[in-house]
Amino acid sequence: MTSTATASVLNVNGIDLAYSDVGAGNRPVLLVHGHPFDRTMWQPQIDFLKSSYRVVVPDLRGYGQSSLPRESRETRLETFAADCLALTDALGIRTFVLGGLSMGGQIVLEMFRQAPDRIDALLLADTFAGLDSPQRKQLRFTTADRLEQDGMAGYAREELTKMITPANAEQLPHVAAHVTKMMTSAPPSGAAAALRGRAQRIDYLPLLAQIRIPTLIVVGREDVYTPVALAEQLHQGISGSMLAIIEGAGHMPNLERPDAFNQVLGSWLQSL
Repeated sequence: MTSTATASVLNVNGIDLAYSDVGAGNRPVLLVHGHPFDRTMWQPQIDFLKSSYRVVVPDLRGYGQSSLPRESRETRLETFAADCLALTDALGIRTFVLGGLSMGGQIVLEMFRQAPDRIDALLLADTFAGLDSPQRKQLRFTTADRLEQDGMAGYAREELTKMITPANAEQLPHVAAHVTKMMTSAPPSGAAAALRGRAQRIDYLPLLAQIRIPTLIVVGREDVYTPVALAEQLHQGISGSMLAIIEGAGHMPNLERPDAFNQVLGSWLQSL
């Protein structure tokens, strides 16, 4: 499932940003991965979309093959968003369809806040707009310290059956292996910096009323991190949005149930 395609690399905002840019279509689709993953998270969607769309998928700074400034202790969502916008500038892409999952969805909301005129339509998958509870916020800081001290392996083992459902971890070993590989390959410093930055993010709930472009919200029925209720909150907050619930999937329906996810995504893209 992981891509064998070699990454392209551009220097943007003082970092080396790795990305894939594939596809035959004129309409660009930019997909932003979640934590602690990389651009290969989107491989089933790249394969599905590349015959009709131009698909751009970056490794966020500090993840995958993208660099992180040595002194960076935190990476804010504003920085991730600025990197992605700089990438589209460098690639000569003016407007695009924008999608993200989990942390990637929050980066997508920040990109909309920074450059609403650049975005034609939004995909928000297994994400939420509001702030963390005090306990969840503190857990991000604690986990960041732990990752820097202990590395990714133990964290990956603990998180696997929350990222995908326990049943899928057992019945879809290729998916479990891909998710595990992404988590264990993530540079601890990059993952920790993102957790610290994300803990200090702004509240995006007030932004939802400003979104007037086609928006698709997708969530796995069994997602324990961003449950269906949080997807419904997005759906209610964004006028005219579409909500799709993927059965038999947890936090990563694009990998757990790629056919169902792609069918929803493809139909929505064709309707734009």
